[in-house]
Amino acid sequence: QFRLTESGGASVQNGGSLTLFCEATGYTFTVGWFRQAPGKEREGVAVIRRDSTTAYADSVKGRFTISRDSAKSTLDLQMNSLKPEDTAMYYCAASNKWSAGLLPTDFNWWGQGTQVTVTN
Repeated sequence: QFRLTESGGASVQNGGSLTLFCEATGYTFTVGWFRQAPGKEREGVAVIRRDSTTAYADSVKGRFTISRDSAKSTLDLQMNSLKPEDTAMYYCAASNKWSAGLLPTDFNWWGQGTQVTVTN
């Protein structure tokens, strides 16, 4: 069974940095990070495809960087200049679509999530 396990969530101050990690039991075409804040819908943060192309939500462009190590089946999300509005549960997800974008409905497998809290 394909499984994803996130780690790295923490509470950080406004302007701080944090790296999230995801380990997968297998390999798929597209992997990505999503987040969901209380009372809000799950939204795409960043995805990276098998050809190494990436897509980012406008709200995180220039601050977050997604990377993957295909040999190790790991996925990282480097987050800099964090803001209180980045506070959410962050999920790692995988898709069997070659060119999946930031839509949660494009993704087939999900981790349990890791909490990121940014305080003032």
